[in-house]
Amino acid sequence: MPHTIRPGDVLAGRYRLVDLLTESGGGRFWRAHDRVLQRHVALHVIPADDPRAEGLLEAARSSAVLLDRRVLRVLDAETHDGLCYVVNEWGSGTSLDILVTSSGPMEPRRAAWLVAEVADSIAMAHDAGVSHGRLVPENVLVDRTGEIRVIGLSVDAAMHGLTGSRASTDVADLAGLLYCALTGKWAGVSASSVPRAPAESGEVLRPRQVRAGIPRPLDALCDAVLHVPGSAGSRTRELVSVTTAREISAYLSDFVGDPAGIAEELLATLPRRRDVPVVLPAMPDVPVRDSGEQPAVPRAEAEEAAEAPAADEEEPATSTGLDAPTAPRVEAPELPTQAGMPIFDDQSDDVSWLSVREQPAPPPPPFEEPPERPLFAPSPPSGTPLRTPRPGSAATDAASDFWPWESTGTGAPGQPGSHTSGGTGSGVIPAVDDEPPPGRSWLRLAAAIAAGLLLLVALVVAFNLGRGKNALGGEPADSDPSPSTSSTPSPSAPAAAPLAGLVADDLDPQGTPEREENGADVGLALDGDPATSWSTSGYDQQLGPGGLKTGVGLTLELGGEHSVSSVRLTLAGSPTGVALYVADERPTDVADLTPVATATVKGETAAIKLPTPTTGRFLVVWLTELPRDGSRFRGRIAEVEVLGA
Repeated sequence: MPHTIRPGDVLAGRYRLVDLLTESGGGRFWRAHDRVLQRHVALHVIPADDPRAEGLLEAARSSAVLLDRRVLRVLDAETHDGLCYVVNEWGSGTSLDILVTSSGPMEPRRAAWLVAEVADSIAMAHDAGVSHGRLVPENVLVDRTGEIRVIGLSVDAAMHGLTGSRASTDVADLAGLLYCALTGKWAGVSASSVPRAPAESGEVLRPRQVRAGIPRPLDALCDAVLHVPGSAGSRTRELVSVTTAREISAYLSDFVGDPAGIAEELLATLPRRRDVPVVLPAMPDVPVRDSGEQPAVPRAEAEEAAEAPAADEEEPATSTGLDAPTAPRVEAPELPTQAGMPIFDDQSDDVSWLSVREQPAPPPPPFEEPPERPLFAPSPPSGTPLRTPRPGSAATDAASDFWPWESTGTGAPGQPGSHTSGGTGSGVIPAVDDEPPPGRSWLRLAAAIAAGLLLLVALVVAFNLGRGKNALGGEPADSDPSPSTSSTPSPSAPAAAPLAGLVADDLDPQGTPEREENGADVGLALDGDPATSWSTSGYDQQLGPGGLKTGVGLTLELGGEHSVSSVRLTLAGSPTGVALYVADERPTDVADLTPVATATVKGETAAIKLPTPTTGRFLVVWLTELPRDGSRFRGRIAEVEVLGA
């Protein structure tokens, strides 16, 4: 740089530098304040003799012709005082790389809508002869209203020394943006800080191989654009043909359909900022009101009095660089008293005022001292008396005068606990001697030792029995050596084993023929790979009596008549309600069938055991409750294993 620039410096007499955002390769990216138009702007600055300077100015001039609400516009480009700078419109929001890092991969429909918006803007730029050149997740922004913004059109590529038309790079990066939104991995051509997508034999894996549940149309689009024609990974290229940004936009728009509500749903998933201070409005001062009848002070006058500075303080000067005139001092109103406090009605905005009592408040009733308790009075009924006074003593007489109830003891007259004046005093607990009988403490100690020994013996016996030994720790003897107790399994009850040769098909009796439950993917539930799965369609309501359908599922042909004892499932999402049906004929509905087992799976794997092994030729895995997938409900079965004989 010809000279060092710091925050607070003014560039070209107009742009005051506020924050240095990034610095790399001799270039700097600032947040600046335009002192002419009084707004924040983004500022790219490099030395004027930098080899990239000419390309940067040319990129700014070419991108300035594009007018699109989603593209942050170029506002100015100039060389001044040995510096080359480009001024862009300032955007505030969350970039795609931060969104997938903090909130995880996006729901497929939202991801398709986001990339469709970006692709539409890039298609308009390509029609105008302008390419972005570096369409990475860091340059795609979701602002605070849910709108999509594209950053650094042509300018960011020029700052990285990338020149020339790069329309093909934009198309590949659009597919990379969709891949990133669906999986959280980056598969585009340009360099990004998002982790690279996993690859095999030099080709990135398809999105469905990285994350289960991705719709096949989106997987096919990424596969068609990112994979080299003729390679092992480009199986679907003949099915999906997209080569331009306009075709990608149209393809994703057809997949999304009606986009109503998607922007609001995406806005709800943005990470919340916790470092923004909340500033409450100032509390207005209210002038004092005399105790006599006066009209209520309007709220506007009270706020004007509150905004006036105090009489003893001077208004602080602002750092504008000009000599501001001294503000006149205004007498501050007196502090409100109880009689001058306003009461604002939230419904009608009326103001009422507290009034002073015309008559003084009556004094509180005098405090009555409690009756004096005798020095040797017995404890109250809820306590424990210390010692019963002797019958006929002064303490007994004082107790009978102090407590207003009679003794309830059962002793003889004249003895403690009797109904006469010789009671215990409290009438509840009989008198107890201070000293225990001789030898009682030794008996308690012996009882405690005996209890400890019994507990120790019980623990030893339980430990030995838990190891399979007898109570004394020896080997247990065979109490009945007859052959009937042998642990050898009976040849008539063979052990259950996984059934081979299963064939799956989707079962959706309440659906329409043209909208099946992803019948082309049913084989993924039997391919032995938990990373791939068959998924249902997405539903706005849960299955059941109140939903669109009572259930959907898979029909498994067992390859003959077999006795089914249990079913192992690998699912995605939780919870999932499952019901199992066994039939001899291929079922078209489960309304006339009786379930052989039901379960609610709250994890990813479950082994559902049938109460009684059931024989049949077909098994139906019927989903009655689907887990939530974003804003919709969708069930996924990664693997099904049937155990039987």
